[in-house]
Amino acid sequence: MAAASVKIHEAIKVTPFSSDSTTSFTLPLTYFDNFWLKFPPVERLFFYQICDLTWDSFSSVILPKLKHSLSLTLHHYLPLAGHIMWPLEAPKPAVYFFPNDGVSFTVAESNNADFNHLSSNGIRRAVEFRPLVPEPSISDDKAEVIAIQITLFPNQGFSIGISSHHAVLDGKSSTMFVKSWAYLCKQLQLQEDKNDVVLSSLPLQLTPCFDRSVIKDPKGLDVVYANHWLEFANTRSLKVIPMKQVNSDLVRMTFEMRPEDITKLRDKIKENILQAGKSAEQLHLSTHVLACAHSFVCLVKAYGEETDTNVMFGVAADCRSRLDPPLPVNYFGNCVGGKGTVQKASYLMGENGVAFVAEKLSDCIKELKGDVIEGSEDKFVNVLGMMKGEGLQQRILSVAGSNRFDVYGSDFGWGKPKKVEIVSIDKTGAISLAESGDGSGGIEVGVVLEKQQMEVFASLFTDGPQS
Repeated sequence: MAAASVKIHEAIKVTPFSSDSTTSFTLPLTYFDNFWLKFPPVERLFFYQICDLTWDSFSSVILPKLKHSLSLTLHHYLPLAGHIMWPLEAPKPAVYFFPNDGVSFTVAESNNADFNHLSSNGIRRAVEFRPLVPEPSISDDKAEVIAIQITLFPNQGFSIGISSHHAVLDGKSSTMFVKSWAYLCKQLQLQEDKNDVVLSSLPLQLTPCFDRSVIKDPKGLDVVYANHWLEFANTRSLKVIPMKQVNSDLVRMTFEMRPEDITKLRDKIKENILQAGKSAEQLHLSTHVLACAHSFVCLVKAYGEETDTNVMFGVAADCRSRLDPPLPVNYFGNCVGGKGTVQKASYLMGENGVAFVAEKLSDCIKELKGDVIEGSEDKFVNVLGMMKGEGLQQRILSVAGSNRFDVYGSDFGWGKPKKVEIVSIDKTGAISLAESGDGSGGIEVGVVLEKQQMEVFASLFTDGPQS
């Protein structure tokens, strides 16, 4: 199948809806944010199926509502319409919003792509998704916070592609923004027959909190991290770290773990732990941990790693409720803490490899406190060292997304998404996690691998929970 191509109909800026267009806004970046300063954007893609959708109905009904509701949403999320900048006199970068700033908004039409194929779980070429996500403008001097692309698939539906700069949004924040946009878009449709003036009010849980004073930073890690990035790149350039190219050999698949699969896997791990003479009572065997443990073992085997290869894996968690004092649930920005471990591949590939990884991940979760959450200079220096290839050569296993974000709850008024993909895992090598789109309580695992590796992974992943 040929790679998808699109026709660009429009490339504009959508500005925040406001009666006061002269307001400027500056959002400081915390050390949680600066940790991600030069990481590549996170690219999410939402597929919405409408089988009788023509260009005329799309451009006259759907597109105007998407644009207007986005403008209303940006009124609440002003920083998203701005840019990250790092002025020479400033010790660290920040987000700056000026009058007439807006979000890059591209309208495209697919020429030859099969919507049902792309929004399926089956094997698909990774390059087919590249034309559907926008590339935000990131230069030496400034970086767009988000960019959006709407792509029509005639008589099939449309997609919304969003590229988000990780230094401004973590997964919880980006999902909150999309849900806010969806909420206001749906409100437009509910009120259009009432001749009412639509007010851009949001429910409390979707109203972002930008108060940076809630992030305590007595060690000044925000500036420390910024200085280390400056040393790392030897420049104030805001360009992100180069990632691997997406070649034609890479394929994408989505794997589902149903609730019964998760229960079987949890019971099997507990049995293995007990047989090893350990207690399973204190293990944190959440759906997230189980999906990661099973996926990481399948990945190592699919990669065909040598037994003495060092494998790094761990957990990343939303730490809003873990800080002291806890942050508001609607705090907007990064608040992700992580803990990792390095183990020999032989332990993952052993008979009880999934139980071994689950136990290590459980230990990592228990250690998510203190400096692990709040950050430290040593931790950040170690991360930069890995980027430079310093220290032990190892396989790094990581995760994008979460099954707790409710990404399938983003209904703009035309139904919930048929499928949600994190496209950027094709460059980062991470797996993606989301709740099952059917609402069953299961979990979706997205993977991008070379075709032969995917065949091995698929066989192992499908057989694992059942064995």
